[in-house]
Amino acid sequence: MALLVLAMVVQHNLFSVVVLFGIYSFLMATVLVALDAVDVAMTEAAVGAGISTVLFLAALYLTRGDETRPLHRTWSALLVSVGVGGALVYGTLGLPAFSDPAAPIHTHVVPRYIHEGPKETGVPNVVTAVLASYRGFDTLGETTVVFTAGIGVIALLRRRRRKEGDR
Repeated sequence: MALLVLAMVVQHNLFSVVVLFGIYSFLMATVLVALDAVDVAMTEAAVGAGISTVLFLAALYLTRGDETRPLHRTWSALLVSVGVGGALVYGTLGLPAFSDPAAPIHTHVVPRYIHEGPKETGVPNVVTAVLASYRGFDTLGETTVVFTAGIGVIALLRRRRRKEGDR
């Protein structure tokens, strides 16, 4: 996957970048299946590899297919990106090990959701209770963001037919 990202960075043909992005999304969906997150993997395959690839191809159809060369190198953008990436990696150093049964989420949060969830929410399915009740505003916010992004893409890709006399 890292090689695909590097290949996307050095490409100047945007069609190649879109194809590599679709391959990356399918590989990411495979990783998510290996991590037993099948629902997230299906979403990644559908949205990341499917819809996003189609929308990028539609945008390429409406625009040129080659990247324009910058007038100068922007090393400051690279430095900011590397700095933010380093800060994010540094922030993960204090996290518990992956799937550590003694992690706080497994000792405090999960038992509460499993034992108290059906009584507090009235929903027998724990996943539905978490998404719809405990994280209801978060889920509403995510839905609003996705809807707004979709409307924005439709607005950008919509072709307007010019009437005679319009300039």
